[in-house]
Amino acid sequence: MPQNNPNNSDHSAYFKIGLAVFGTVAAILLFFDTFFGSKQLPRLWSQFVSAFMPIMYGAFLSYMLAPLINFFESWLFFDSLRKARKEGKLSSPSARVCSIVIVWLIVSVLVYLLLSILLPELYKSVMQLASNLETYYHTINGWIQMLFERFPETEVWLSERIAEIYTQIETYVTDMLSQLQSLMAAAGRGMISVMTFLKNLLIGVIVSIYFLGTKEQCAASARRILYGLFSRDNVRWILRAARRVDSIFSGFVRGKLLDSLIIGVLCFIGCSFLNFPYTPIISVFVGVTNIIPFFGPFLGAIPSVFLILLVSPMQALYFTIFVLALQQLDGNIIGPKILGDQTGLSSLWVIIAILVGGSFFGVAGMFFGVPVCACLRYAGAFLVRKRLEDRNLPTDLMSYAKVSREPKPVKPFRDLKPRQPLKIRIGWEEFRIGKEKPPEHEQPTEDS
Repeated sequence: MPQNNPNNSDHSAYFKIGLAVFGTVAAILLFFDTFFGSKQLPRLWSQFVSAFMPIMYGAFLSYMLAPLINFFESWLFFDSLRKARKEGKLSSPSARVCSIVIVWLIVSVLVYLLLSILLPELYKSVMQLASNLETYYHTINGWIQMLFERFPETEVWLSERIAEIYTQIETYVTDMLSQLQSLMAAAGRGMISVMTFLKNLLIGVIVSIYFLGTKEQCAASARRILYGLFSRDNVRWILRAARRVDSIFSGFVRGKLLDSLIIGVLCFIGCSFLNFPYTPIISVFVGVTNIIPFFGPFLGAIPSVFLILLVSPMQALYFTIFVLALQQLDGNIIGPKILGDQTGLSSLWVIIAILVGGSFFGVAGMFFGVPVCACLRYAGAFLVRKRLEDRNLPTDLMSYAKVSREPKPVKPFRDLKPRQPLKIRIGWEEFRIGKEKPPEHEQPTEDS
């Protein structure tokens, strides 16, 4: 039997103590530097995120397109895929390459058709809007004059406000002219940001091709790392949670994007049929903002109604009715058919997720806040249910509806004893198993 060396145990204890002290000191220094120092950690994190942004774009694109790859492989190249599986391979290289080419050809054609149809119409709408600015100015001025005639006391108040706004604008323009160099630098940074986004998107497309070509190998590598770091029981729970997260995100993100595309197309068709002005811009507003749950339809409808109101108040009223009908169609028929109940969140939690996500991460947070909140809710509900089961307490919500009394423990199945004999009928014969047990008389309690 090998003997434990006391020197080795002492070295191990000293190593753990030293590691704990180093981690504590490093955490204190990072905290001080983040909030009171030169903030090197946020800069390092920002640089890390910007460096990995193309990979994140590629991972997102491959995650969105993976179901199409699987569909074409199983539909067009089923024999090649079955032959590769018999040979012990994860996939057929030829089938995978052909599927990736087909998917990206379809995506490219759809993007080209969308841009070729939408961009000229958007250009026409923007030029029409710019040419009608003078008309809109006179329209708004007429509304203000009518307001003054009906309510003369508002003229003095509005004149004071306009004078204040004019003074502020004059001061702002003066400062702007003095800071023209910084404004040009800001415009240059904006152009650089656009070019950086396009570059990252192009690199992300290339990265997504590699991810799609090796998605089985990536999944197998992730499982191998999990089994190397955690026990089998923990890996089972981690994989179960990962499947649930994938179900929530894939169902919500893909379904919401498809739902918004359908709503945008229906809005374009309906506005064209009803001859509303600025149809392309309005359809883009309604389709893009529909991605945001709950608040999206209102965010897209308000500026659209205002644009139509400048042309014709009656058409603005008709458009409001049309948008309400379209949102009812989306909320009651199209949305449930595509999305179903992927998140399982109530309306209150959806609103909380949108507000919190939007306050931290903007529009992206408003979109991804709902599935993230759904995943956190699932994890919390699972932990609570597991703790209740360990304590032999009921897990249903109605057992805790009455706060005046505590829920009764649930008896395990092995402790349950039948009060009535089990009756079994075979043909005309009837058999009884067990003896009838008289009901136990419980002592009255203070609750009863």
